[in-house]
Amino acid sequence: MLTDDTLGALRTAAAAAHDKKAFRLTAIDVDGLTSYTDAFLICSASNERQVGAIVDAVQSRLRSEGKRPLHVEGEARSDWVLMDYGDIVVHVFTEERRDYYALDSLWGDADRLDAAGLGLETP
Repeated sequence: MLTDDTLGALRTAAAAAHDKKAFRLTAIDVDGLTSYTDAFLICSASNERQVGAIVDAVQSRLRSEGKRPLHVEGEARSDWVLMDYGDIVVHVFTEERRDYYALDSLWGDADRLDAAGLGLETP
């Protein structure tokens, strides 16, 4: 079960990504399934430029709440960027990369939150 702090960080990151038009936002609760994080936030972007905009927005919004990433990977390539905040790991993919790696399917038995569950309005 996710703590309020972890859920809050997920919602903050998801809102920032959503504001930059990220789509297919999914949070996966991996608490108890992994030793390195409690949750993943996975989202898609239409192109590499949008990936960069989403990454910038997530980092800025979480920084304003006092959270800084422990590690960021993939910024130079920008078709998949991973931001590790300890309790959450944010993955921002181009649609092609997300489909190729199918990270969502690796955690089939984990609880999930969709955009609505993350407090985001969906059309």
